[in-house]
Formats: sequence, C-alpha cells, structure tokens
Amino acid sequence: MDSAEVARCFDLGRVRSSSTGPVARGKQGEVWRLDTTEGAWAVKVAFGAVSEPGIAASAAFQEAAHAAGVPTPELRRTREGAVLGRVGATELVRVHSWVDLGPPDPLLDPAAVGEVVAAIHRLDVPADGPADPWSHEPVGAARWDDLVEELAAAGAPFAGDLARLRDELVALEGWIEAPEVLRTCHRDLWADNLLPTPDGGLCVIDWEESGPADPSMELAAVVFEFGRSDPARARALVESYRAAGGPGAVRRRGHFTMLIAQLGHITATASSDWLRPNPRSPSRQDAHAWVAEVFDEPHTRAVLDGLLRAVVAPGTG
Repeated sequence: MDSAEVARCFDLGRVRSSSTGPVARGKQGEVWRLDTTEGAWAVKVAFGAVSEPGIAASAAFQEAAHAAGVPTPELRRTREGAVLGRVGATELVRVHSWVDLGPPDPLLDPAAVGEVVAAIHRLDVPADGPADPWSHEPVGAARWDDLVEELAAAGAPFAGDLARLRDELVALEGWIEAPEVLRTCHRDLWADNLLPTPDGGLCVIDWEESGPADPSMELAAVVFEFGRSDPARARALVESYRAAGGPGAVRRRGHFTMLIAQLGHITATASSDWLRPNPRSPSRQDAHAWVAEVFDEPHTRAVLDGLLRAVVAPGTG
C-alpha cells in the first residue's frame, strides 16, 4: 500500500507510520493501519470490484449513523468529496478513523447490543430499492441437494454435517416471508461487525452491505446472534431495544427471514468456496472455518421457536 498516496488523496497529513501488511481481514476486504499527523486511520481494500455509485448510499447511511451518535468509525472522504480514493493505477481504497476493537463476542451485554441496534433503526432512512436476495430469498432445496452431493464426492470434511442439516435448512426456508416495512438497515450485524471496545463500549463497523430491509427481521437476526439459545439474554436485548425506541418487533417465525436467508447463503457460499477457493476464502481451511460456524450452533426451528417465545410480549402475536 502506498501510504503517502493514501494520505495525500484523503488529506490525512504527513505519514508517521503504516502497517507492513493487513492488520485485519474479512470476507470482502482487508484493512491496513495508517498513522499520520492528523490521527490514526483504517484503510480498507476490497477484494472485489467497487464503484462510487455502488457504495454511495451505504456510505451516506454510515455518515448519518455517526452524526446521530451511533458508535461507529468516522468515514473520511477524499479531497474531492468521494468515498473511494484511487491509489496507484487500479487500487481503490476507503478510509475510516481508527478504533481499537476487541475480538468478536456473541456474549456481549445484550442490553447494550439492543440499545445500539435501536439507535441504528431510529435513523429512519427510506429504502432506495428492493430487498436484496442475500437477506430475503431462500437457497432452495435443489441447491442444497447439489451441494451435499458435490461436497460428498469431493471428500469435504463437513459434507456429513451439511447432509444432516439439509432437511432443517429446507424447513426453515419455509418460514421466509416478504418484508412488511422497508427502510435502510445495516444488514450485517453479526458479532464480527458489532464489536467491543477497550473502554467497555461497542462499535459498529462494515456498513457496506447496508440497504433496504425490515427492521423487525434485522432485530430477529440480532436476537439469535447475541441471544443464542438463552431466553434471558434474548429478552434483555429486546427489552433494551424497545426502551431505546427501536421500531422493530419480533412477533412471528417470518421475522427470522433475514437470519434464515443470510445463514443459508453463508453456508452455501462457504461450501462453494471450499470446492473452489478464491480471494474471499483463499484456502479450504478458510472456507471450512467459515461454514463451521453454522454447524457449531445451528439455527434450528427448535432454537428459534424458543427465542420467539422468550421475546414475544404478552398480548401480541
């Protein structure tokens, strides 16, 4: 990474130091650290193609969240006001203020999580398009069958796990329903992106997937991620969310649509990555670790029904 060019492009002052390689890596990109006379910065390089029009809405949503007090890094724009800066002949990067973060922890204080999610949902930014397939459409029985067969033939170590979970995944997809209300949501509020900070706070990162979704469906996904199978944690999260003015509510099985669709697509994509490694999952070990998250704590109908019973307020349905 040409740190001097990044600093010039984003008007960050004089370079003091920069990491010699990526300090963090996700499924969509990697992050380098840059320290300048203006502060410390996270420089994100995407693995896939990105464009200014393609990220304009999500960037504006993050800026609105930051302005409203949601704990999230500040987005730094280029001298010309763009989100993306060109470094070298082809590389496009984006820059955020640096925040020290702890490791992902699905057992974060559920009340704190509920309060942060409510703050995001209170933004009330109108949707700028339709719901995306990743968060709202099933993988489908035929695709599951193809993956089970292909993984078994290739000797994947988790082929048996997927075969055993196949019927459950198909049954869960029967719960998927169309969203009732579309507004801009984060759409990626997993423990990897809602992280602890050293001072005991929380920080929301990776807003690139933001877009149209139903807040109730996003809330249900958060209830599973940070409630797991603990009814008390789920209740504490939802009660905090309501008290903080969150507009969503988890009242029926269909509200788990985002969870079911996203975990389904994650499972299918990670399985495909094991068969065909790529920049997102460079090795089969990477893909196996990704898909194993679903097998370690599967989102079964029994688990989700238990969470639903825990969070549905008396007198609602």
